[in-house]
Amino acid sequence: MPEGHTLHRLARLHQRRYAGEPVEVSSPQGKFAAGASLVDGQVFEKAEAYGKHLFHHYPSGTVHIHLGLYGTFTEGRMPAPEPVGQVRMRLAGRTQWTDLRGPNRCELLTPDQVDAIKARLGPDPLRRDAKPDLAWEKISRSRTSIAALLMDQSVLCGVGNVYRAEVLFRHGIAPMLPGRSLDPVQWKEIWTDLVALMRVGVRTGRIDTVSDEHLPEVTGRAPRQDRHGGEVYVYRRAGQPCLVCGTPVAHQELAGRNLYWCPACQPS
Repeated sequence: MPEGHTLHRLARLHQRRYAGEPVEVSSPQGKFAAGASLVDGQVFEKAEAYGKHLFHHYPSGTVHIHLGLYGTFTEGRMPAPEPVGQVRMRLAGRTQWTDLRGPNRCELLTPDQVDAIKARLGPDPLRRDAKPDLAWEKISRSRTSIAALLMDQSVLCGVGNVYRAEVLFRHGIAPMLPGRSLDPVQWKEIWTDLVALMRVGVRTGRIDTVSDEHLPEVTGRAPRQDRHGGEVYVYRRAGQPCLVCGTPVAHQELAGRNLYWCPACQPS
């Protein structure tokens, strides 16, 4: 599932390409036909991301998109070609078109419904209006592991499996540490690091978490080969040597998701 930096990157792209102008909105597949008809021809006011949620704002409502595991956007320059495959929503402006396929959610919402979605989400490290203390209030009272809490979108939103594993490694924190055992200074460091790492992700479109001294060109190791891209310390490196200490990276399933960590650098 795309992590928060991907949605913020998409919001910036759509804002740049469509905001302030009327757009054509359709649903070639038909599943979003009713919602599309209500905003078709209206001015695209603003695009914004909140965690893993993308919002397209129009005068008569907001299109809420959650990509889920399989949702993707494709795009090109006008004129738009005939739709290929199951296109849930097509957005067409003066010079660009964008197709959405396979999202978990694509729906037209009222302002109150949008506010309700935001209200159930924790603070987003990529939003300047985020309040990290709200996340700390929940973490500091919880017996749940910090690894699970970082993935709980009601605690903080936008963080996914990669950022979760990597930020815990970077701060030497055992993933199964109960939230209430986390030091407040550690939490501030985690939050600050997430803000910085995810902002880089927005700019580059990939997740890079490895410090300069551990990069392939410095250490002589082979660059990472993975469809997710980016240089990381532990994510999807189970059994491989830790880039810092050489200990094999550990792996287990936690709440249905794969968890990675270094037993030596992140001692229990």
